[in-house]
Amino acid sequence: MHDNPQPSSGQAFALPGHRVIELSGRDAATFAQAQFMNDVNALASGQWQWSGWLTPKGRVIALMALLRLADERIWLLLPDADPESVVTALKRFLFRSKTTIVVRDDLRAFGHYAAPQAAVGATLAGEETTGVELDYRGDGDARALRIAPGQAAGAEDPVRAARWALDDLRHGLPRLGPSQIEQWTPQQLSLERLRAFSVKKGCYPGQEIVARTHFLGKAKRGLALIESPHSVAVGAELRSHDAVLGTIAASASAGDRHLALAVAPLERAEGGLSLDGHTVAEIALLDGLAR
Repeated sequence: MHDNPQPSSGQAFALPGHRVIELSGRDAATFAQAQFMNDVNALASGQWQWSGWLTPKGRVIALMALLRLADERIWLLLPDADPESVVTALKRFLFRSKTTIVVRDDLRAFGHYAAPQAAVGATLAGEETTGVELDYRGDGDARALRIAPGQAAGAEDPVRAARWALDDLRHGLPRLGPSQIEQWTPQQLSLERLRAFSVKKGCYPGQEIVARTHFLGKAKRGLALIESPHSVAVGAELRSHDAVLGTIAASASAGDRHLALAVAPLERAEGGLSLDGHTVAEIALLDGLAR
C-alpha cells in the first residue's frame, strides 16, 4: 500500500455497526478463496473487493469488503453482521488450514465525505497503525472509508452516519440486518453491480447455484431502489395493484428522506407502488455496474 493518508480535522466520523475480522497465516488466502464468493487469488496485496459468504444453497450469510493487506493477511469489513457469529461459523471449516481467524476489536471504521486522499479504485492506502483508506466513491457523493485503531480521530455523528447508510443503499449496497441473513442469492441482491461474486473462480459454498443462475439466465429478481414518504420496515411487502410485488431487504433514513432496497421482479408491468398503504416511488432498477 502506498502513502499514509492523514485524517482531515473535523471530517471523519464513526460508522456504527462496521466490524473487522482478520484472517492471518500461511493458508489465509487459500482459505478465503475456498469460502468466499469473489476471486481472492485475482486480488493483489494492497487491494480490496466486495465479496460475501454464502450457504451451500447460495443464500447470503454476510456481505463484506475484503482487503488483502498481504499474502498471509486479510481483513473482512462487515457493515452489519455479528462478527463473533461469523468467526465461530468460519472456524468450523478450518480443518488443517494454517489460518487464524479473530475479531479485531481494536479497529473501527470511519467515514469521510470527501474524495480519498490516497486510495484509488481497488487500491488501498495507508498502514494499520495510522489507518487504511478505501476508495468508497460510487453513485452519489465522493466518499472515503478508513479503518483505524479505535482511538483514531472520528467522533460519533449520528446525522452523518445515517446519511452514509442512505448513500450505501443509493450505491446498491444492501445493508442486511439479522432478519435478512440467508434470505437472498447474490443475483437477487444485484451484487453483480458491485462485482462482488465470481462465476469462474471454482468451488466455494453456493457456487453451483450462483453459476447456474448466471449461465442459464435464470435471475428473475433484483434490487429496486425505492423512496418513501415514511420510514420503511425491513421485510415489508412492496405491492402493486394490490398484489405483492417484492420484499424490502434493506432500508435507511436520514432526516426526512427514506430509502429502501426491494427484491422485485426484473420484468414487470408499470404501475403504482405502495408500502403499508403508502404510495412510494421507484428511483432505479439497480442492474447496472458500479465501482
